[in-house]
Amino acid sequence: MNLIGVLEGLLFVVGDEGLTLNQICDILNINLDEAKNLLKELKATYDDEKRGIRISYLGDAFKLTTKKEHKEYYQKLVETDGDSLLSNAALEVLAIIAYNQPITRVEIDEMRGVSNSHLIRKLVAKGLIKETGKSTMPGRPNLYGTTREFLDYFGLSTINDLPTIEETLKEKDDDKDLFHSIYKESGKLDE
Repeated sequence: MNLIGVLEGLLFVVGDEGLTLNQICDILNINLDEAKNLLKELKATYDDEKRGIRISYLGDAFKLTTKKEHKEYYQKLVETDGDSLLSNAALEVLAIIAYNQPITRVEIDEMRGVSNSHLIRKLVAKGLIKETGKSTMPGRPNLYGTTREFLDYFGLSTINDLPTIEETLKEKDDDKDLFHSIYKESGKLDE
């Protein structure tokens, strides 16, 4: 099996959390020297100027990151995206964070059933969420929470002004009753 490819996939899957040397050794069932050699070999392939990502050692973990020399293009992407409305997926991630903060990316991924690294990066870039600390879970993943800009964006004074889930469900029931009452009045529901 191509362990370099497996390592690359692992680094992609864990995203912002990264992997420690010990985690790489445990997952791939290899020793420390083999893990270091695999990282060096994979890093060498990313050092090619034709590649847009690299391996960085940040905190105590190895992560896939973008190259600094391409920074101006990433800023254009964020600035271009900055004026657009939030997608349904971004709103869903934002709601999960708002109602469950502080929360890790992995917990968000589990709730949505898909990877949310890109959406989280966009929401951080827009200033709607921020890293609020580190979890005590293995690997010490980042915790995310909402910002003052989030409150301003949605016209809230505090996070406690968010509607409760019960209120939201009641509003949906009220909407449903309104729908049925309109059709009962016109007699079309009985037809």
